[in-house]
Amino acid sequence: MLISILFLLVGFVILIKGADFLIDGASSFAKKMSISEIAIGLTIVAFGTSAPELIVNVFASIGGHHEITFGNILGSNIFNILMVLGISGIISTIMVQRNTILKEIPFLLAATLLVFGLSLWNSDLSFVDGIILILFLIIFFVYVIVFLKAKPLLGSDIKERTYFMIIVMITAGVTGLFFGGKFVVDNAVIMARHFNVSEKFIGLTIVALGTSLPELVTSVMAISKGRNDLAIGNVIGSNLFNILLVLGVSSLISPVHYDVTLNIDFIFLCLITLMLFLSMFIGKKHRLTKGEAITFVFLYCAYLVFLFIRK
Repeated sequence: MLISILFLLVGFVILIKGADFLIDGASSFAKKMSISEIAIGLTIVAFGTSAPELIVNVFASIGGHHEITFGNILGSNIFNILMVLGISGIISTIMVQRNTILKEIPFLLAATLLVFGLSLWNSDLSFVDGIILILFLIIFFVYVIVFLKAKPLLGSDIKERTYFMIIVMITAGVTGLFFGGKFVVDNAVIMARHFNVSEKFIGLTIVALGTSLPELVTSVMAISKGRNDLAIGNVIGSNLFNILLVLGVSSLISPVHYDVTLNIDFIFLCLITLMLFLSMFIGKKHRLTKGEAITFVFLYCAYLVFLFIRK
């Protein structure tokens, strides 16, 4: 158990350094290519921070651990909205672009409802469902490509690097996030199983927390560097990658059985995504205030209490 705790701490350190490299490299690339931080956050950074979820779910699908497959994604997306944005918003008020509010957040809600509906339809996600999810993700990519062309240069305070250094930094960042996340997840699961809890509970809590640490660390680091668009883009993009790419790929490997006891978790995810959208129009518009961020964190703590009671 002491060795697991040690590796858990090592994983945290690797995650922090990985996030630092990824943010700096992605910001430099965005400036060099004259594209926006939000677009980079929605794609490169989001994919990098979603890598742990993808790897965990691929192995879970191969092994037939469907409760972990669904639990990981639901738990991760709930954590991303309530804790990642919550903690980031407590550190600093998050300004949100109009496009993000009117297009990207509604797209995320639509994608979540789509997966919920497909899961309920036949009590699983089939090969055909996986193709539908991947196609939905392609539609999102088309939107982002158009979005990239319409945005101005980033601020001059971002250090411009050579393409070689950008590739090295982004690669090092994604690698650090992947291995750091793997260290945290593997050893957290060992510790959780020591206490005899179900795979569904592990998926919704320990695995979800572990695989979402890259999003948390990346967004907090982005906020501390004044990169609001990277922070919000990372969360929305990561949740889209999780719900469409990760579950899509998982169902292509093997049909993923859906446990209807997860309905309440899916409904909760839909409600907090809607809540994120509505919060942009309450009080100070187009921003997540500290008061709203504190509410998000409180809601996640209440959700954890519910999970412990339900287990």
